[in-house]
Amino acid sequence: MKNEMHLQFNALSQNESFARVTVAAFIAQLDPTMDELTEIKTVVSEAVTNAIIHGYEHNSEGIVYISVKLEDDFVEITIKDHGLGINNIDEARQPLFTTKPELERSGMGFTIMENFMDEIEIHSSLGEGTEVRLRKHLTKSKMLCN
Repeated sequence: MKNEMHLQFNALSQNESFARVTVAAFIAQLDPTMDELTEIKTVVSEAVTNAIIHGYEHNSEGIVYISVKLEDDFVEITIKDHGLGINNIDEARQPLFTTKPELERSGMGFTIMENFMDEIEIHSSLGEGTEVRLRKHLTKSKMLCN
């Protein structure tokens, strides 16, 4: 089965849960395990929050874009913004690195994404924005029959 969806919304913190639930509902058609669904919801939350807080610095004029592609047991999620961009991607990927310590940010967003997904690609240009592409192969959950 191939399927695809695209979503865009204002860069508002309250839209993070909307994004997480929408992506999870779309992916549910592949019958992922509960752990996989939880992991995907978590990485979507992390990436969307990064776009809002770091990409647009809470500028609600910004737009966050999500696309999800499904094929058989494979999921690809792309989360993109046209915000500030990342100055140093290698540094940003380091555990505990944050540019917003005043917000008590943990600096674990990219680390969480890397641990929960099979592949992660980050492309960013200063002043043009960031695109995070996440890929995961799912193990279909099995219903037990009596």
